[in-house]
Amino acid sequence: MDNLSEALEKLKLASTDSATDSVESCLDCLLKALTNNNTEASVKIQEMGVLPLLPTLLNPQSSCTPKVANIIAEMAKNEFMRSPCVEAGLIPPLIQLLNSTDQEVLLQTGRALGNICYDSHSLQAQLINMGVIPTLVKLLGIHSHNTALTEMCLIAFGNLAELESSKEQFASTNIAEELVRLFQKQTEHEKKEMIFEVLAPLAENDVIKLQLVEAGLVECLLEVVAQTVDGEREEDIAQLKTASDLMVLLLLGDESMQKLFEGGKGSVFQRVLSWIPSHNHQLQLAGALAIANFARNDGNCIHMVDTGIVQKLLELLDRHVEEGNVTVQHAALSALRNLAIPVVNKSKMLSAGVADVVLKFLQSEMPPVQFKLLGTLRMLIDTQAEAADQLGTNGKLVERLVEWCEAKDHAGVMGESNRLLSALIRHSKSKEVVRTVIQGGGVKHLVTMATSEHMIMQNEALVALGLIAGLDLVAAEKDFVGASLVSVLHKLLSDERSAPEIKYNSMILICAVMGSEPLHKEVQSLAFIDVVSKLRAHENKTVSHQASLTEQRLTAQS
Repeated sequence: MDNLSEALEKLKLASTDSATDSVESCLDCLLKALTNNNTEASVKIQEMGVLPLLPTLLNPQSSCTPKVANIIAEMAKNEFMRSPCVEAGLIPPLIQLLNSTDQEVLLQTGRALGNICYDSHSLQAQLINMGVIPTLVKLLGIHSHNTALTEMCLIAFGNLAELESSKEQFASTNIAEELVRLFQKQTEHEKKEMIFEVLAPLAENDVIKLQLVEAGLVECLLEVVAQTVDGEREEDIAQLKTASDLMVLLLLGDESMQKLFEGGKGSVFQRVLSWIPSHNHQLQLAGALAIANFARNDGNCIHMVDTGIVQKLLELLDRHVEEGNVTVQHAALSALRNLAIPVVNKSKMLSAGVADVVLKFLQSEMPPVQFKLLGTLRMLIDTQAEAADQLGTNGKLVERLVEWCEAKDHAGVMGESNRLLSALIRHSKSKEVVRTVIQGGGVKHLVTMATSEHMIMQNEALVALGLIAGLDLVAAEKDFVGASLVSVLHKLLSDERSAPEIKYNSMILICAVMGSEPLHKEVQSLAFIDVVSKLRAHENKTVSHQASLTEQRLTAQS
């Protein structure tokens, strides 16, 4: 440590004289001390006030510069040294050095900046604002043959790409081409992994997704899949997962997805289809997720259903009733749900037996699977009276829905269960379905649904309750009273925030329940006529007209 103190004193003197030889020997001594005991040497360097001298030593023309940058990189490995490095003004001269043509200077500068800004989003954001991204992308292109420099750039990209503010800058460079070119040259698993770690956060940006697709990344990923699908080594399994996950991520962008779909004739689309019957769970998962992503517009959905994809998905689900891979079940159900959105697909999918296969998962205890199962059935029966009738009279299904309507720990499952219960009634308009729901104890849940914070759910509940009242008021009477339906309707009509549709359907329902003596008494006791008469002046003509009709009905039966 005495040698270090002496070297630091000499450095302070030599730096003012710009005596290169003596500066260089002092720097060698500092590097040696940092190698022996980094923490102790760093503390000493800081205590002796040498940090403020370093910016002047970061001279692009000086032969000492790589050593100075190396010293900074070594010191900044210690967290306690990072702020002092920033305060000493080291970042601007280091960024300037990234324009150097000296590869050693570039390497040590990159290390220094990386270590100073390690784990600090604010400092990384500062680098982005100072234009470091285009400079680093350019360096990658120029020095792609230099392994150490390439790795330095990849590590920097990996850190910076985590920041949302970086994506726009990356998108304005040719990063996609450079990374794909670099990937194509790699043979080692570790190097490919490094590039994957940069690609994943970058591919979250839709503009960059399209750039990566156009640069040929997809072909690279398909090649990785082909090479690793039968591999049993850990690195093969890891690469297969990373490549197939990244493929699915690229399909989340509308433009990149449509480019790869190519009207359903794209070679990439065809290759992804072949993953679904695979025996590899990871590929089955990626294939099903890819179909779900391709199924994001009606044209694609209609084409896929017409070309037999539904059968492939059903076969996949059948294989997983027993095997029970939850992620695959979830993905395949997601794909079916999306495919069922266009009206023309619903009857075709029902004829293919989709509802029967989906019902096999009714006993699943996994909320993600339950959620997708419910959504798929709801999409299938929309406007399909016969299917709604068939499912609505399935006592086991209704019983399970009522059970899930109480799944307070899983709001999504609870909401979808309520919506499906309502949809079975609304689309079937069947007395048998209404009776099945009443017997299964579903009425109280529909009344609760009418108080939802989501207007669409309120409305669906009110329409279903109106049908229950119209089709079998006698059987529903007890449940309506027990669930305080009349009180709920009074609140909805009194609440100024209630949408016009809610007010309209609430009044329709009031008229529908007047045929029940106990419900009629509740209506009278809550002075509904006062609330309804105010609605005659409502700005919405449909609401004001219904208010007049409801007021007449209430007056006639008072």
